[in-house]
Amino acid sequence: MSSHLMRSRDANISTMQVGTSQHPLRTVLDDMPFPDRLVALRKERGLSQQKLADLAGVHVVQLRRYEAGGSQPTLDALKRIALALSVSTDMLVFDPAERDPGDDLRLHFEALARLGPDERKLVKTLIESIVLTHDVRHSGVPTPQGAMSG
Repeated sequence: MSSHLMRSRDANISTMQVGTSQHPLRTVLDDMPFPDRLVALRKERGLSQQKLADLAGVHVVQLRRYEAGGSQPTLDALKRIALALSVSTDMLVFDPAERDPGDDLRLHFEALARLGPDERKLVKTLIESIVLTHDVRHSGVPTPQGAMSG
């Protein structure tokens, strides 16, 4: 199966074509460490190291260190690089499995868009409570008897 990067006319984003199906550039970046993602995105955007460094407000030598894996950007530099590349910091840093809710929850989260602000706030509070309860139960910190019973 041959694959190549091609430019989508409608969305102006790169995609990887495998056979007859297309997958977002995100698929191409899966399982890549940060330095490789940075290089791939820079090249996909047609930017030289100097041009990206200028757009992001970092020194080109520092950008080369990021791309070589010899240094990690600060949060501020990461944000500026993401803005210069027109991607999210999540796309630069995380694999989809690390940040994606998964297929079993995705439809539920998409359905939240239909709820009103009060209902969304209630769902958010409920999720935060469940996660907090989980974290406390698995932290090894003793809790008062019955305080976290399920």
